[in-house]
Amino acid sequence: MQLTGLFITGTDTGVGKTFVTSAIARRLTARRWQVAAVKPAESGCEEGPNGLIAADAEAIAVAAGDWQPQNARCLYRMRAALAPGVAARAEGVAVDLSVCAAFVASAAARADLVLVEGAGGWRVPLDRGDGTIADLAKRLQLPVVIVGRGGLGTINHSVLTAETVQRDGCTVGAIVLSVRPDEDLQAANANAAEIARMVPGARVAVMRTASDLDALLDHFTWNAR
Repeated sequence: MQLTGLFITGTDTGVGKTFVTSAIARRLTARRWQVAAVKPAESGCEEGPNGLIAADAEAIAVAAGDWQPQNARCLYRMRAALAPGVAARAEGVAVDLSVCAAFVASAAARADLVLVEGAGGWRVPLDRGDGTIADLAKRLQLPVVIVGRGGLGTINHSVLTAETVQRDGCTVGAIVLSVRPDEDLQAANANAAEIARMVPGARVAVMRTASDLDALLDHFTWNAR
């Protein structure tokens, strides 16, 4: 099954993947797409009345219209705030890449397109063996959106991640610098320009609000229906 959508990864943890994934989901939903937003594995989950709560998966599913059933938002939930693969080993959870890919395909079958949020960065351990976020992305073969910080250090992290994504045989769909309200927008724009120069052909956007991504989303061919 050939999937339509985007795979969202980060240059690190805490760079704004969920913020950007949610923004993409909201803007595409506003364009009347039926969007499935999923996070196959999430760690750092807290106990809720009905089990572990995957906060990131909930946030992106709500941004996509809150139509997905609970079992179609996140597949594997772990308590420890560690890389999913590390948490899975510690907690005896048998994360399986093939099952993750099938989970994404099932969600995609009920929507026009699917947004898949990874965990942490590109090389983060995902299963109980040697599988990483990159291995899942390679199976899905969706364009990869790389999310990075807007400030100091993001040029190196973004360029290295983009080069690795390309070397692994995946397409860099875009690089998005997530800029918090208290961060310097001018510096982020300068960093974005340098990243665009160093990663030829990459679309680079700076995002503070969801609407900042409209011009970027216009470039995806499936968006011109």
